Amino acid sequence: MGDTLEFNEIYHESKGSWNDGRLRFSKQNVVYKSSKTGKVDNIPAAELSVATWRRVCLGHGIKLATSNGHVYKYDGFRDTDYERISEFFKANYKVELTEKDMCVKGWNWGTAKFSGPLLSFDVNDSSVFEIPLASVSQCATGKNEVTLEFHQNDDAEVSLMEVRFYVPPGPADEGADPVEAFAQNVRSKADVIQATGDAVCVFKELQCLTPRGRYDILIYPAFLHLHGKTFDYKIPYTTVLRLFLLPSKDQRQMFFVISLDPPIKQGQTRYHFLILHFSKEEELKLTLNMSEEEVEKRYEGKLSKNMSGSLYEMVSRVMKALVNRKITVPGNFQGNTPGAQCITCSYKAQSGLLYPLERGFIYVHKPPVHLRFEEISSVNFARGTTTTRSFDFEVETKQGNQFTFSSIEREEYGKLFDFVNAKKLHIKNRGFKEKKAKNNEYSDSDDDQHDAYLERMKAEGKIREEGDGSNDSDEETDESFNPGEESDVAEEYDSNASESDSGSGGDGSGDEGKKKPAKKAKVVKEKRERKPRKEKKQKDTNAPKRPMSSYMLWLNSSRERIKSENPGISITEISKKAGEMWKQIGKEDKEEWDGKADEAKKTYEKAMKEYRESGGGSSTPAKKESKKKAGGKKEDKKRKSGGGEKEKEQGGNDSFKSREFISSEESSSDGERKKAKKAKKAKGKPQSRDKESEEEEEEAMTTPPSSEEDSD
Repeated sequence: MGDTLEFNEIYHESKGSWNDGRLRFSKQNVVYKSSKTGKVDNIPAAELSVATWRRVCLGHGIKLATSNGHVYKYDGFRDTDYERISEFFKANYKVELTEKDMCVKGWNWGTAKFSGPLLSFDVNDSSVFEIPLASVSQCATGKNEVTLEFHQNDDAEVSLMEVRFYVPPGPADEGADPVEAFAQNVRSKADVIQATGDAVCVFKELQCLTPRGRYDILIYPAFLHLHGKTFDYKIPYTTVLRLFLLPSKDQRQMFFVISLDPPIKQGQTRYHFLILHFSKEEELKLTLNMSEEEVEKRYEGKLSKNMSGSLYEMVSRVMKALVNRKITVPGNFQGNTPGAQCITCSYKAQSGLLYPLERGFIYVHKPPVHLRFEEISSVNFARGTTTTRSFDFEVETKQGNQFTFSSIEREEYGKLFDFVNAKKLHIKNRGFKEKKAKNNEYSDSDDDQHDAYLERMKAEGKIREEGDGSNDSDEETDESFNPGEESDVAEEYDSNASESDSGSGGDGSGDEGKKKPAKKAKVVKEKRERKPRKEKKQKDTNAPKRPMSSYMLWLNSSRERIKSENPGISITEISKKAGEMWKQIGKEDKEEWDGKADEAKKTYEKAMKEYRESGGGSSTPAKKESKKKAGGKKEDKKRKSGGGEKEKEQGGNDSFKSREFISSEESSSDGERKKAKKAKKAKGKPQSRDKESEEEEEEAMTTPPSSEEDSD
C-alpha cells in the first residue's frame, strides 16, 4: 500500500449545496480542497478520533470526528473503496473505520442529541438526519416549539429554510424549561452572534462601497460588527474566505476587500464581498481595549496595544491577526499606465478595475468578481463591439459561466496577453496575434462562425473593382472610335445601311440606319476584352540600395539586445518596444545616429552618381521596354489625331467608302452613289466631311456615263 490515497469528485455539503473537490489521505494529515471555493480542510492525523462509513445519497460517505470537537463529512465514495480506506486507517491513523446504517423508517418522533457541532435526530439509536449547527442563522422559541432558520446558499436550486421541533413539557418537579434548554444548546454552537463584552477596537465612519454607506466597524474577538445609520451586519470570522489589499490606478487610494461565504444578506440582496475604500493620506493612532500581556498572549506579536500609521494599514493588520488569513496583493503585473497594477474596463455596463493576481483575477467594484485560475477553463480576446480602439476580455469557467470585461484600451492588449500566456491559461484565439495583420489584431469571440458582414464587404469590393474595370473599357472604346478611321462599327454600319436601302424605301432607310448603329455599338463594347494590367517594373539588382534612416540603423543594432532582455517576445512586440525605447533616447544619442544616417546618404548619392555615369540608370532592359511602349503610344495618338488630314492628302474621301461601294465602283449608278451619301450622313460625320461629299457630287455630275448606261 502506498503512502497516500487520493480520490477525485468527492463532495462536501455546504449550506445545502454539494461542492466537489479532491480528498487525499496521507500519513501526516487528511487534506480536502474544494474545486468551487478553493477552501482547504487540513486535518492532522494525530487529532483523528472517530471514523464512520455510511450509506448516503451520493453512494457512500465518511464522517470524521477530531479530538477538538470538529466534524467533517465527505460523500461520493464507491462500495469498493471501503477496504482500501479501512486498511489505510488502521495502518497509519490507528483508527478503525466502522460501518453505521442510517434510519430510513420515516418516523418523526425521536430523540435530539447534541454532539459537538451537530444536532442529530435519532430513532432507536439510528440517526435519521444531522443538522450542522454552524448553518443555523436564527433560533426562535415558542410555547412548546423551537424554530431553526438556516443560512441560504445562492448556488442551491432548492434550500431548506427552517425546521421546527416540538419539545414536550418535562416533569413538574424539574425547574428548567425544556424548550429554553433546547434553544440554549442550539445557540451555543450555532452561527447566531451575540455581542458580549467590549470591542477590541473601533474604526469610526469608514467608507464602504459594498454595501454602500458609512459604517462604524467594531472589532470583536469572534466577529466583525458593521454599524450604520440604517443597517447593522454581524460577520463571524469563520465566514471570511480571503482578504485583498488593492491599490487604485491613481496610486492615491486603496481598496480592502473581504470575501465572505456565506454572504451577508439584506432583504433579497446578498453581499459576497465587503469592500472598504481608503485614502493613503489618512493617518490613525489605534489603542486596543486589552492589556499588553493579553495582546501578546492572544495574537503572538502580530498586534500591539498602541499602533499608528495609515488607516488602511491599521484595518488590514487587525483583520489579518483576528481572521488568521493571508492578505492577497497584486503580483508583478504592470499595466500600460506607469505604476498601475490594474486595468480599467467595464463589466455589466459598470466601469471598474480588473486586477490580475498571482492566482486569479478580481474585479472591483460593482459587482465584485473573483475568478481563480483553477476554475477558469479558457479566456478569449475579442474585438470591441463599438470601436477598434478597445477590446473585450472574456473568461469562461469550468462551471459554464462566462464573464466579459469590455472597453479595455488597446494599449493594454500586449501586457494582458503576455500575463495570461505566462500563467498557462488556455486562450481560445491563440495564434491570431502573430498571424493576423495589425488592423485585425483583435479577434472576435465568434470567429469560428460564418461572418456574413465580412463576406458582404468582400463581395461589394469585388463588384466595385469590376465596375472600375468596365468604366475603363468603356472609355477605351470611346477613345478608339474616331470618325476619320475605319472601324468595326463603321463597317457594320455601312453594310447594314446598304441592306436596309435595298429592302425598304429611301425615306425609311434613313430612320432604320439611325436606330441600328447604337445597338451594334453596344455589342462591340461588350465583346471588347479588358485591357491587360501593366506589368511591374523590374528592379535593377546592380543599382545601389537606398540608405536607411537613423531609427532603422539604431533598430538593427539594438534588435538582438531587445530579444535578450525580453525572452519570448514576438515580432510585433519588438517594434512596439523599440518605439518606446527610441522615444526615451537622449538628444545627443539621436544626433549621433542622425550623423550616421547622413553619412550613409552621402555614400548612396556618390554611388548613384557613379552608377548613372556608367549608363546603368537608363540602359536597363526594363526601361528600354517602357520607352518603346511610351513611344508606341505617342505614335498611335498622333495617328488618331492626324488621321483625317492624311486621308485628305492621300485620296480625298476614298477611306469613307463602304466595301460595297468600292467593289462596285465601275458599275455603280448615280442612284447608288446617292444612297451611299445618305448612309454617310446617317452615320453622323463631322461638318468637315460635307465639303468632301460635295466634291464627289460635282465629280459624279461631270463624269460621262459608261457604255452600259448608254445601252440602257
